[in-house]
Amino acid sequence: MAQCVLRGKRGRDRIGTSQRAEHMTSTIDIALLGHGRFGRALTELAEDAGLTVGAWDASAEIPAHRQRGSLAELCASADVVVLAVPVPAMRSVLTLARPHLDPRQLLLDVGSVKVHPVAAMAEVLGDEIPWIGTHPLFGPTSLALAERPLRVVLCPNGQHPLATARARAFYERLGCWTIEQDAHGHDKAMAETHALAFFVAKGMLDAGVDTKVPFAPPSFQAIARTVEVVRSDAGHLFSAICAENPHAHEARKRLLDALTAAHGLLEKGSASGLPAISIPALSAESPSNTSAELAETRDLIDDLDRELIELLARRAELSRRARKAKQRVGQPLHDATREADLLSARRRLASDRGLDEESIEDVFRAVLRFSRRIQG
Repeated sequence: MAQCVLRGKRGRDRIGTSQRAEHMTSTIDIALLGHGRFGRALTELAEDAGLTVGAWDASAEIPAHRQRGSLAELCASADVVVLAVPVPAMRSVLTLARPHLDPRQLLLDVGSVKVHPVAAMAEVLGDEIPWIGTHPLFGPTSLALAERPLRVVLCPNGQHPLATARARAFYERLGCWTIEQDAHGHDKAMAETHALAFFVAKGMLDAGVDTKVPFAPPSFQAIARTVEVVRSDAGHLFSAICAENPHAHEARKRLLDALTAAHGLLEKGSASGLPAISIPALSAESPSNTSAELAETRDLIDDLDRELIELLARRAELSRRARKAKQRVGQPLHDATREADLLSARRRLASDRGLDEESIEDVFRAVLRFSRRIQG
């Protein structure tokens, strides 16, 4: 697997400034081919970043401010063209849009698999139109929950080496982190993660597993969250993610073989007592002056602190969203009544969990100061 390169958000300039200068009649920054669930979510993210978006979709409703008179008008007036249609439809949409594309533009796709879309772009666009395969590792639900960071995989191609930097600038403008990976490496990793998560979720749902048992142990709660995320964010993508990924079949087979083998051992051992089967334990070396228990506890605290940082990042994004909402309706940024109610509610939650109310209030007063600084 090729080495991944992770880059954080740095860019803040308009996308393709020099190219846009040559489009004297340019009216939009992004032409979106496809306005489904993810296309709409990406459009809102782009508009929040100050970009102007036009969209085309033969089977979806598009708000009036994003509509253009024709596909030709839409493509001709954009710096970046985003292909946001299902993977099986990409080649036909590319062929339809090809006569309206300009070599000064950049075309990128947002499919969950990359080998087939990259092949389609190479065939239809070739050396003439700059293109690059990309995969945003987030969806409408994660955007609504303000989850951060927003990560995007970029798959550089030799036909258009400069396209990578342009795509990175585009996504960084949206507040995303970028990871560089070749198409086959991407699909192999997604087959062993994304596709298997969908596959397991599908099996549990079809088996009638109740994911909302109130007394389920933490080990199951984590699995249940995965199932719910799959259902809410991209359940409609199950077939595409599993069928279009060239590595998914082998990943599913390895998983099924391993589960079948474990099932066989458990069945064999049921007649003769406890079978000789276990899950390998996590092993961590601890300093000579630190007990294994203390080392494990510190590791768990570190893990929890990382989760707290992620939650604070999400709260920061929601605070920015609240600031925009307040500005739109003319409400003041600071709401003393709301803050007092929030602190009172948090004290009650602390009491319910047996925590010191004053200490928890101190924590949330610090969180409110943090949020106020973000809101300005």
